Amino acid sequence: MTLSDIPSFAAGSWIAPDSSARPIACAITGDVIAQAGNSSLDVAGMHAYARDVGGRNLRALTFHDRARMLKALALHLSEHKQALYDLSFHTGATQSDHAFDIDGGIGTMFVFAAKGRREMPDAQIYLDGELEQLGRNGSFMGQHVCVPLQGVGIHINAFNFPVWGMLEKFAPTFLAGVPSIVKPAIATCYVTQLCVKLMLDSGILPEGALQIISGGVGDLLLHTDAQDVISFTGSADTALMLRATPHLLQNAVRFVAEQDSLNASVLGPDATPGTAEFDLFIKEAHREMTTKAGQKCTAIRRIMAPAAHVEAVIEALSARLAKTVIGDPRDPATRMGPLVSTSQRDDVLAKAAMLGTESERVFGDPDDFEVVGADRDKGAFLPPMLYHCADPDAAERLHVTEAFGPVSTVMPYRDAAHAIDLLNRGKGSLVASVITRDGDLAREMVLGAGPWHGRLYFNNSDSMAESTGHGAPMPHMIHGGPGRAGGGEELGGIRGVMHYMQRTAVQGSPDILTAVGQRWVPGATEHTGGPHPFTRSYHQLQLGETLYTKNRKVTLEDIETFAHFTGDTFYGHMDEEAAKANPFFPGRVAHGYLLLSFAAGLFVQPDPGPVLANTGLANLNFMKPVSPEDSIKVRLSVKQKTPRTAEYGQVRWHVTVTNQDDEPVAEYELFTMNAYEVS
Repeated sequence: MTLSDIPSFAAGSWIAPDSSARPIACAITGDVIAQAGNSSLDVAGMHAYARDVGGRNLRALTFHDRARMLKALALHLSEHKQALYDLSFHTGATQSDHAFDIDGGIGTMFVFAAKGRREMPDAQIYLDGELEQLGRNGSFMGQHVCVPLQGVGIHINAFNFPVWGMLEKFAPTFLAGVPSIVKPAIATCYVTQLCVKLMLDSGILPEGALQIISGGVGDLLLHTDAQDVISFTGSADTALMLRATPHLLQNAVRFVAEQDSLNASVLGPDATPGTAEFDLFIKEAHREMTTKAGQKCTAIRRIMAPAAHVEAVIEALSARLAKTVIGDPRDPATRMGPLVSTSQRDDVLAKAAMLGTESERVFGDPDDFEVVGADRDKGAFLPPMLYHCADPDAAERLHVTEAFGPVSTVMPYRDAAHAIDLLNRGKGSLVASVITRDGDLAREMVLGAGPWHGRLYFNNSDSMAESTGHGAPMPHMIHGGPGRAGGGEELGGIRGVMHYMQRTAVQGSPDILTAVGQRWVPGATEHTGGPHPFTRSYHQLQLGETLYTKNRKVTLEDIETFAHFTGDTFYGHMDEEAAKANPFFPGRVAHGYLLLSFAAGLFVQPDPGPVLANTGLANLNFMKPVSPEDSIKVRLSVKQKTPRTAEYGQVRWHVTVTNQDDEPVAEYELFTMNAYEVS
């Protein structure tokens, strides 16, 4: 198969490679199947086009607009993923590997689309945290907000995940409202290029939102400033070279790195041979050694077991590795394909030889293994190789050398403190896993190893049916790690979106903050005197629209009836002497939930109308007790509106309950679903 020229998409046009293009070989056969690269690519023009066209178009949309586009893109890619599968086989990926890369990337887009709709406003400004009252009377307040950066997300990705690696960066960048320039690794850029082409051909993306460089970036980084974000995945050496660019330092350009990581897995002392946990540990270690031929930034490089169980681990893992079929990844029987290239294979062999100076190879001979359906010598094939280091305390290379392939080393540990020390000698990883049922051990591991690891993954027989695996970063959780792992964070739900936004402190009056945040602030202008707000449709309601209710007296009979009806006969409501002895009560007081029920009775409009359902409340506080013969009244204000479906949206109401002296006794937020039109 010949793929020939892999173009770049720059400033709205596809640009073919030029004479500087580099050849790309098939990982299975070693044959050259494509070329990519163009030394004359106008990267400065790409940067300007992204900022001036893409940024403007994206910032004109709301978070919900962009979230809907993400979902549409994910659906479009799902319909065309077979083409991505077919192409990705040339990288050495098996069909099961596609689940991590292609399906995982599409799934990440679905998650960010859903979170964008659920957790972000249908607005252009994101409110970060709660209001801060900066003055005594509430006329001067503060609110942290996040707004899209006015630059570009420059995504420099590694070869091992040509689809997921691109989409896991693109999704939060796009949701933030920032355009992307994607630079995949040349070895697998043909898969990324097809994915980008599918996205562009869908017609869903605003102009300028996405460009791709199939080749070198030239002097692109020299055109960046503090509004840009460079997100890099790759080797520590390359990260250091890029991070140290004087222009980036001088202009405080944001730089996020995910780099080398000596991830580890610990077999808990309680996970003895014969237990479900021991079997789970072996299964996880095997999967991490063989998925993507071990070419995963999260793969397990160091396997730690209690000294008494090391031999059992080696025996069980070797037996499982021996059943792993190595061959042409297009064959459904193949469980591990080749590495991405022969140069990558040679690098892994060199690193494995370094590990071999401190460890003994106990499984996998790179000079004697079987490959099914392909020529072992022409392709970039290796067997999984397992090493045993009997004295990890004396080893040095073991804790600093990453063989980025199907290579891992088993080592003993004495106790939890020793396991933590060994984990941390890697000086920073993306993930460490512990297979145990011991909650005290888990807590000790979090305290001792947490500072050096971006993610701690605990698993046992209780959670293994639903667990996602040691090596599977989930878009809901942060992906990154300290120290050797690069010191960066990606994903993490909306946290990942914030990397492409500027957090700004806004100070002003309640009316100013209401206008900025599109969320009514107590003390801002109220709109009163109109029809009951429950008779008005979602679109008719305006922020600050307020209803003041009449008073209702709370009697001792009310309190006793509520107590007996609900079964809540707490002494503070039923025993005068005991209640008076309580430092919070002047005597018998009304139930807090009685007050909520009476409040609803005061403001609810009972007739059918646009209010479809009460879906909950939040931020409930009881501030002052209500005694028998006190009166209560309610102020109900429209705080925020968020569309949910084509027929209805959510209205968030600010509810304040006060007594006969206008003192607040309760405050909360009420959520209702309101029809867009009055039926």
